[in-house]
Amino acid sequence: MSYIKADQVLPKELIEAIQHYIDGKSIYIPTKHKQAWGNGTSSKAFFQERNQRIYDAWLSGASQKELSLRFALSQKSIQRILRQQNKQEHS
Repeated sequence: MSYIKADQVLPKELIEAIQHYIDGKSIYIPTKHKQAWGNGTSSKAFFQERNQRIYDAWLSGASQKELSLRFALSQKSIQRILRQQNKQEHS
C-alpha cells in the first residue's frame, strides 16, 4: 500500500480537524465503492472451478479423505466445499 501525504490532497482546515482526533498517526480511509472479493483477479474463478471439480469427484464416488489428499486441503475444508456446492446445486 502506498501513502499519499495529506497536505498534498486535503485542505488545511480538514487536516487540522483530523489532527484534533488523531495527531501524527497513520489512518486508513476506505473506498466508497468496495469491490467484491476476487473481482480484481482470477482467484475467484480459480476457486469456483476447483470447488466444482471437488464436488464432481465426490459425486463420482471419491471419499472426503481422498479429496483432501488430492487437493491438499483439510477434510473440514472439503466438507465445507461440498456443503456449499450442494447448496448451490439445489438452490
